[in-house]
Amino acid sequence: IGTEIDDSVVTTRVKSALLDNIDIKSFDLKVETRKGEVMLSGFVDNQAQIDRALAITQGTTGVKSVDNKISLKGGSSSIGNKIDDSVITAKVKAALMADTSVKSADIAVVTSKGEVQLSGFVNNQGQIDRAQEVARGIEGVSSVSNDMKIKK
Repeated sequence: IGTEIDDSVVTTRVKSALLDNIDIKSFDLKVETRKGEVMLSGFVDNQAQIDRALAITQGTTGVKSVDNKISLKGGSSSIGNKIDDSVITAKVKAALMADTSVKSADIAVVTSKGEVQLSGFVNNQGQIDRAQEVARGIEGVSSVSNDMKIKK
């Protein structure tokens, strides 16, 4: 229980620090923490934003290590893409929730131009495989990147 509370506090601290930064606060970055290891995922516009997010996270109290799973957005995005991506994200999340073999609360979903990024900590390889399979089955998904890790 102590570790879980500490991890949730670290997650909150990192999210707050990222939101306070003008260069990256508008991006949908996911923050997952497990035993002090923080996993960052999502999509940003440039490498400088990734570097900034990593520096902020590393400087946050309670962070032991940072696992960078942030990706660069490809090309320019239109409003249509953003709407489609949010619909895809919602559909993937709903499908993961409905799947009894996947503990979806521990899986973060971010979509950019049809590319779905799955991240977070899961119990076993079977959950990783099933989550990817579920995500690939959603209409509009062009590819799925696995940034999930097995809990240690």
